Amino acid sequence: MEDQEMQLKVRRVSDKFTESMYVLANEPSVALYRLQEHVRRSLPELVQHKTDMQSWEEQSQGAIYSVEYACSAVRSMANSSVYFKNIDSLLRQAISMKEQISSSQGRRKRTVDHVMPRDAGEKRSSGM
Repeated sequence: MEDQEMQLKVRRVSDKFTESMYVLANEPSVALYRLQEHVRRSLPELVQHKTDMQSWEEQSQGAIYSVEYACSAVRSMANSSVYFKNIDSLLRQAISMKEQISSSQGRRKRTVDHVMPRDAGEKRSSGM
């Protein structure tokens, strides 16, 4: 009886050992299978998120470039106030010179009309 009992105990131990070896041998395969299954399910969604993020990055880079360009334009406009003041003063000088020229031409015309008699002016014009 002891022999049968011993064989039964040995059989149980060997069965448990075999089962443990089977589980240990297959556990990595099951884990890898589950991992592959998870990757297969979640990868398309991750790829979509990546493309969305790249698109948003491109759009934000474009917006940043536009804002920086606008800021530099505003800065250059603020720095150009000196040039606008210079242009203003030059325009004022040009207007005053034009007025001086117009007034001197008006005086000249009046003096020419007073110096030349009308008959002499008519003779000249009729000779043409």
